[in-house]
Amino acid sequence: MEYQIDDKSLNSSLFIPFVNKIWPGNYDMEKTQGALSKTINITAYENGTLVGCLRILSDGYYFGTITELLVLPEYQKQGIGSRLLQLAKNNTPTMLYFGAQPGAEAFYEKNGCQRSLQAYTIEREN
Repeated sequence: MEYQIDDKSLNSSLFIPFVNKIWPGNYDMEKTQGALSKTINITAYENGTLVGCLRILSDGYYFGTITELLVLPEYQKQGIGSRLLQLAKNNTPTMLYFGAQPGAEAFYEKNGCQRSLQAYTIEREN
């Protein structure tokens, strides 16, 4: 497994097919590229295939958040997500805050993450 920190080669044409295997959707190439350019992308590749990705959005001083931690289903439970999380911890400019999908709490707690603030969402009005 090859891991890359702040993977500048990650682009929307590679990321969208990857994310569609986990969270199927109708993703826009240009908007996805813009999003990737604003995050620290920590990636896992096997034989040149993207199998895992953790993205950090940070102001570099006060705040950082993990926007997502994704591992292809067939590569889960092999330590890839744990390794990506450790690389994030070792390479983030700030403390990281993030929400967990229901059912993923045990994974984060096993990896030394502590429960913190309750999460809320607010949707933009159209």
